[in-house]
Amino acid sequence: MGLLTPVAASGLETLFPRGILPYLIGGILVGFGATVIYLSTGIIAGASTFLESTLSYVSDVERFNRFKYVQSRDWRVVFTLGIVAGAAVWGLALAPNPGVWTTDVQWWRLLGGGILVGIGTRLGKGCTSGHGVCGVGSLSETSLVNVATFMAFAIGTAQLVAALGVAP
Repeated sequence: MGLLTPVAASGLETLFPRGILPYLIGGILVGFGATVIYLSTGIIAGASTFLESTLSYVSDVERFNRFKYVQSRDWRVVFTLGIVAGAAVWGLALAPNPGVWTTDVQWWRLLGGGILVGIGTRLGKGCTSGHGVCGVGSLSETSLVNVATFMAFAIGTAQLVAALGVAP
């Protein structure tokens, strides 16, 4: 309750509806995980690269079969499956209302958004986890520019959608 009071008093309760603590713990765990992966393997823990490396199992495309992908793909698959399994465990068992779909957004909009994010990830040479957590943390100029671009487009899109009155 102590961490909720300053949030409520500051008027930020809409940004942090469950208080600051869950977000703080989540951020610390993400940063710790990225640090452990980097220190133990020398590989930046970007989720899109991890997912892309798993394609070496099913594709002959040269890009997916780079030596570093094939050499490390087994543990990358475990990492990728862990992301999916962690979300599933939370959604089905640990969430405040387990088993309830938490969005009113139609499936086709989620699919379209996912495709656009995938295209952006490829064009930006990485995802928000790679650039935002690892790249910014290492002061990579490319990552700083990419994160600024992600944020500008996300804020702009949210403002445009709100102005147009588009509902889920």
